[in-house]
Amino acid sequence: ITCLVMYFFAEFDDAANLLAANPDATTISIEEPAEISKNQHGRLQERGREEDDELLGTDDSDKTELLAGQKKSAPFWTFEYYQTFFDVDTYQVLDRIKGSVFPVPGKNFVRLYIRSNPDLYGPFWICATLVFTIAVSGNLSNFFIHLGKPTYHYVPEFRKVSIAATTIYAYAWLVPLALWGFLMWRNSKVMNIVSYSFLEIVCVYGYSLFIYIPTAILWIIPQKVVRWVLMVFSLCLSGSVLVMTFWPAVRDDNRRIALATVATIVLLHALLAVGCL
Repeated sequence: ITCLVMYFFAEFDDAANLLAANPDATTISIEEPAEISKNQHGRLQERGREEDDELLGTDDSDKTELLAGQKKSAPFWTFEYYQTFFDVDTYQVLDRIKGSVFPVPGKNFVRLYIRSNPDLYGPFWICATLVFTIAVSGNLSNFFIHLGKPTYHYVPEFRKVSIAATTIYAYAWLVPLALWGFLMWRNSKVMNIVSYSFLEIVCVYGYSLFIYIPTAILWIIPQKVVRWVLMVFSLCLSGSVLVMTFWPAVRDDNRRIALATVATIVLLHALLAVGCL
């Protein structure tokens, strides 16, 4: 035993002399095989979770939910409280518009684009632009249809602005309010239902209306068949955004209630499209 102790001390002395002679030398720590396998397994699991989150679009949303909880909200009677609803940049708005025009199957629009920073800037100006686009296109379309008739005298119909504004803004606010209340009511009865905030639902409806802006411009073409084809195409595109967003929220509910909810969403959206046309 004495010989072994002296041998180990001699080895430690040699190592200390080497470190003293070369202070920049690096040392290597040896881990147990079980610890190495655990670390590798943990890294693989974390990498698998990141890939799943990237496919589902949930990784960023979970992180932003934690960050949102750390933000201090101003009182609702202050200007700073409402300023947060318009705190978006051009790239965010364009990205959300692109996501509403080119929906990706299996991707949730709220989780991918809205939940990090829901805003009212995009929905407000999209609705305002759509109102004036429909009013101007309606007057121009009426002018081109009756162009060349000797008994026709062009008179601009300004009432179309007020009609379009009332219809579009009522749809963009009242329908999300009713849907939000319905989801909250069903969430109290069925625990698996996904809950969206009222602001997130308003964002989804607001950005889903963007496709009708270029469609309304093309409605100037004095051909009924072309107009109806454009309307159906826009309805399918924007309606798919709504269905892919709200179907995951109600699919765990009663089958009839879930199908009736989605059918009502599509029906109201179709009525708006026909009314705009």
